Amino acid sequence: MLKTKSVTDSFPESNELSQWLSTSVLLSSRLRGWNGILVEQYQNYSTPPFEQELPALSVHWLMLPLAHLGCLSHKYDERLHESFFQKGDSLLVPAGQSSNWWRCPESKPTQTELHIYLQPELVEQVAEASEIDAQELDLISRFGKQDLHLQNIAMLLLSELRSDGLMGQLYVESLSQALVIYLLRHYSGAAPQIITSVGRKLTHAQLQQALDYIHAHLDQDLSLVQIAEVINISPTYFASLFKSAIGISPHQYVIQQRVEQAKSLLKSKTDLSITDIALQVGFSSQSHLTQQFRRLTGITPKQARNLP
Repeated sequence: MLKTKSVTDSFPESNELSQWLSTSVLLSSRLRGWNGILVEQYQNYSTPPFEQELPALSVHWLMLPLAHLGCLSHKYDERLHESFFQKGDSLLVPAGQSSNWWRCPESKPTQTELHIYLQPELVEQVAEASEIDAQELDLISRFGKQDLHLQNIAMLLLSELRSDGLMGQLYVESLSQALVIYLLRHYSGAAPQIITSVGRKLTHAQLQQALDYIHAHLDQDLSLVQIAEVINISPTYFASLFKSAIGISPHQYVIQQRVEQAKSLLKSKTDLSITDIALQVGFSSQSHLTQQFRRLTGITPKQARNLP
């Protein structure tokens, strides 16, 4: 049985990263408690051209410009790579690899960049749950690659960062797993085949324990780590098996149950405001409840309350 393991290794400090990159931090998930992933938005200075050698990081580093960044050179494997970086491009530097890089030989207007740092332990957990040999976990450097699917996942993480964690831990963990699986499929030297949870499933008792825990804690910011601990398996492994058993991800299931509970309270607790109901069932605000309620039922909570 796989043991629950929370990724808690420290990330490089923001001030160190900003000094190395000649940037300032605009937004950071550092204090959000996101498991195994750090998402930060940087603003780079409008500076004369420079050359910078970055030390090897203990985490995988993914950088995506949020606008046209200009010319960028990057040296690895004793080779120099040059590209005109623009929105939709990406730079991936695997853990343990030092990086020489510099911008174009002219000053550029101040731009913003999205940086995502992944703990190798998180990648290992996702690979283990997907039955990938640990020796195939060889993420490789990619420079200036236009990848719209990768950009979409990154923008969802940035949106969650900007919203001050509106969707919650389960949502971030789902995005993190999707990101890691995508990188393993498309940014790995071995290009491993993902075979998720083949021939394995949660027992009836395990599934019931997990569901009971979710229902008892709907009003909290649930995480995969918390739920998986109940049945003593790894968070990523649990997420995969739960989806196989239920047909939807843990995050989607939790949203459905919160909406169902809100529907019941709208009818039975007429003295409660919609804001109070939203908070009582685990949504971060009335607007968050309204968004998900309309998506799943086609009407707003106010309209549901006024139905005969």
